[in-house]
Amino acid sequence: MHTVTPMLKRILTLAAGIVLGFGLAVAAGRVALAWGIFPDRELSHASAYVKEVLQLVNENYVDAPAVGYDHLAKSAIHGLVESLDPHSEFLESKDYSTLEEELSGDFSGIGVQVELRKGRVVVIAPIAGSPGERAGIQRGDEILRVDGKALEKGLSMDAVVDRLRGQPGTKVVVGLLRPGTGRSFELTLKRELIKQASVRVARVLPPHTGYIQIAEFSEHTGDEFIEALNKLLKQDIDGLVIDLRGNPGGLLDAAVEVAEPFFRKNELIVYTQGRKPSDREEYRASVDEEPLTLPVAVLINAGSASAAEVVTGALKDTGRAVIVGERSFGKGSVQSIFKLKNGEGLRLTTARYYTPSGVSIHEKGIAPQVEVVMTPDEDAKLRLQRLRPDVSDPAEFKERFGFLPIADRQLQAALDVLKGVNLFDTAAAPAPSARLP
Repeated sequence: MHTVTPMLKRILTLAAGIVLGFGLAVAAGRVALAWGIFPDRELSHASAYVKEVLQLVNENYVDAPAVGYDHLAKSAIHGLVESLDPHSEFLESKDYSTLEEELSGDFSGIGVQVELRKGRVVVIAPIAGSPGERAGIQRGDEILRVDGKALEKGLSMDAVVDRLRGQPGTKVVVGLLRPGTGRSFELTLKRELIKQASVRVARVLPPHTGYIQIAEFSEHTGDEFIEALNKLLKQDIDGLVIDLRGNPGGLLDAAVEVAEPFFRKNELIVYTQGRKPSDREEYRASVDEEPLTLPVAVLINAGSASAAEVVTGALKDTGRAVIVGERSFGKGSVQSIFKLKNGEGLRLTTARYYTPSGVSIHEKGIAPQVEVVMTPDEDAKLRLQRLRPDVSDPAEFKERFGFLPIADRQLQAALDVLKGVNLFDTAAAPAPSARLP
């Protein structure tokens, strides 16, 4: 039986370091005395100009409390970094902490996914096994209050999430409205550490096809994928569907770990290229075992981005998989994370990634070989269905979520592709030699 050994290494692609020159160039009020040490005349002139503007604003703006040097410096950094591209940003301490939480895949809260709909905070779905689900929170419930305080109109989603999250073991009182019945009620919930599995589903689809759904690429994704894959291989699957629809990406090293089982040792999976030729960094398979050769189909849509596109691009580029669905998002840039002082950070685009043959998908996306386009309504329903595979009874699903499960045309197309590949392989296999009596 072919198995895959867990990955023992973790490639840390998100750099951590103190950014000296970058922060100092704009935080003029706190580092004015240090400017003289820069040998770069252009940088010195630019720093002096920034200092002059900061001082003019600080001394002349009508509202003095609003223009302290610390506030002005942070505002300047926000503008400087975030004008570069949509993915670079200055992270103040709270945002930096949230990012670290997201990359680890864990957070502390009540375990419900929410969204803003016309100014209302509505539950998309509770996370299976979370305090929110155990308390009976349902899809469509509207959150009205947190700890007795109403959610005022115009409140950002980040502000709502901040109120719901907190230290494990602390309690929060959530006031809800269930539109279907018009009933208002309150629930007292104890926050817990919510471990979000990035591999949400791993099962065998009839007759013998493995199916793995990856929701994001976090620190645990590689290990979770290998564990799921090994379990499926022990059930003698003859094909595999990797579902990356709606996967926004995450850690590049996690994407490499997911792709590795299908590549020979030292084979190139992806490489990144920065501004200088010397900035090229290659990511190659490190496993000693022979690569898996079973037929693979990868499902993608417009929500598949970044690390999800690394896996898709590597498997498509090398002929390891057939890609089914819709063109992916097209985020082919690499962001490095730099740790600054005071718990703050900088997320900066430092490179672009390329498939093994040198193809960049930045702002282009990956085109599927088998295109199956879904309507927005189908996408929304299927997204919820993928989030809640634990509700298998159609009647119960409709009662809880307001609609009967719909057919997944993209998944069916992937299954049909794998069936065709297996039939072709069987037909192409040499016939057994005839034996004379």
